[in-house]
Formats: sequence, C-alpha cells, structure tokens
Amino acid sequence: MSERQKGGDFWVERRVCVTGGAGFLGSYVLEKLQERGAKDIFVPHIEDYDLVQPVGVKRMLADARPDIIIHLAANVGGIGANRARPAEFFYDNLMMGTQLIHESWKAGVAKFVAIGTVCAYPKFTPIPFREKDLWNGYPEETNAPYGLAKKMMLVQSQTYRQQYGFNSIFLIPVNLYGPRDNFNLETSHVIPALIRKCLEAQERGEREVVVWGDGTPTREFLFAGNAAEGILLGAERYDVSEPVNLGSGQEISIKALAELIVRFTDFEGQLVWDTTKPNGQPRRALDISRAEELFGFRAQMPFEEGLRHTIEWYREHRRNMRSEEKVR
Repeated sequence: MSERQKGGDFWVERRVCVTGGAGFLGSYVLEKLQERGAKDIFVPHIEDYDLVQPVGVKRMLADARPDIIIHLAANVGGIGANRARPAEFFYDNLMMGTQLIHESWKAGVAKFVAIGTVCAYPKFTPIPFREKDLWNGYPEETNAPYGLAKKMMLVQSQTYRQQYGFNSIFLIPVNLYGPRDNFNLETSHVIPALIRKCLEAQERGEREVVVWGDGTPTREFLFAGNAAEGILLGAERYDVSEPVNLGSGQEISIKALAELIVRFTDFEGQLVWDTTKPNGQPRRALDISRAEELFGFRAQMPFEEGLRHTIEWYREHRRNMRSEEKVR
C-alpha cells in the first residue's frame, strides 16, 4: 500500500503547520506528508517565529492559517543538557505548548496534534509503561522539568476538549533514533553520542570510550521514520484526548546498546563506565497496544537494522557536520 493510499485524501485539501518541521523528527513527518499528497505545508523557522513568545505564535497562525497543527518543536537534549539547563527546558517547552494550543483554539484550528515525551512518566513506572500510569508519581529528576512541561499539553488537551470541544490529541513517543539525528555531544541523546564517540576514538587510535552511568538502565527506541508514521496515523484516525504511546515494544539495556554500537562501528577498544554520572530513569519500555488498537500503528523497523542505517548515515555525513559545529 502506498503512502497516499494509507492517508486517502485526508491531507490533500488541508493546510498543515508542522512546528519543528526543520528538525530531526520533522524531516520524516514532512516526507510522509508529501508522500500522502499534502500540498499546503507550513514550517515555521525559529528565526522568523519565536514560539515561546505570544506575538510569535499569533503571527505564525495568521501566516499559516492551518487546518491542522502538528507540534513537534521542543527545546530538548540528553541528560547532560537537562541537568545544565532545567529552567530553560521547563519554560520554553511549557510556554510553546500552552500558547500554541490556546491560540490555535482561538483561531479555529480544526485539529491539534501534541507530541509529548516518555520523560513525563513517573521514575518508577511499572513495566511496560501504560498510559494510565502517567500520573502515578514524579518523573526521573534529571528529565522532570522537561517531562512535566510537555505533560501540561495533555492537561490542556483534555480540558479544552471538555470545555470548548477543541479537537486535540496527545501522543507519547519513546526515545527516537535514526539518520539525521543530533550528533552534537553537548546536546545529543545516547545513540548518536555513542556512535560519534566510537567512530572518533577509532579514528584517533584511542583505546577507551567513556559512557555515563553503569549500563544497567534499559531503554526502548523507535526509528524516527516509524514515529512519523505513527503521528500521521494518529492525526488521520484518532480524535480523543486520552494519551497514546508510540514505541517499538523492544527493551534494551544501555550496556547491551553500547556493545552493539561498538560492534557495528568496528571500535576495537573498551567501554569505561563513569559511575559518577547519573543513570537516568531505571527502565523504559512502553505498552504499545493502544496505538495499534486505536489507529493501526505498529513499528516496522527492526532495531539492529535501524542502528546500522544510523551509523552508515553518520559515517557519510560526519565531516560536514563537524565543520558546521566549528563554524558555530
């Protein structure tokens, strides 16, 4: 079945605004929208529209005049970035989400697709994470400001539907990975960071790569192209404000992940675990049954295959990416 057949004519006559469309996940969402026949796609760039500021949100809505908003934009990073800038992560993400939903309702936007985060789940959520457990405790401390800011979109989605009949949905993707990810070591997540560390150590003839924590935490990863598919299926078929997980259903320890990356990058040295650094949340693995039941989403990319694609892409692009970092 083609992408166009999957979406039918849902996107053909609709004006779509994708915040964060210039980013990692956004690039995949844009590709899939175009494959589905969307012709009128508006991508606001931060240089033109500061969505943390009310004036930027209002001007964007006036310029885009969207029927549907897919809100991907976020100030985001790994554990180190979250520890260094918790106030920024809280404020920026809270203000973007709150104002976008409110002004979208006022402007008569037909549907708002809010993208949450797995960081919103309580630190000790039973495995697998079920949507009903979202409120059963405080998130893991290093990610809590970011996770709670994003979770406020769920509250707003539900209350605006209840009081105003505003059609918004809230999707919770697990950790994403894939080609085009952020490989900047200051802000990247675990997969791109480890890929870069192993390849650069190999290039310099170094015998060790340092990894944060002790390797025992587990994570679940979703290929970004699969996440984009889940988001569009939700936009097309789901019209309820109850949260829905988007994941792959495969849990892996950080230790096993690091060993896979060592093998796939042909790094011949050793992993050194820096236990003075935080582990983050002890385990992450989602119950992904609701997404399949409610709008037919199931991840297709096998993890090892997706990991190989990501490493291959970075091998091809890393010289250009490092040159850009130096310019900045």
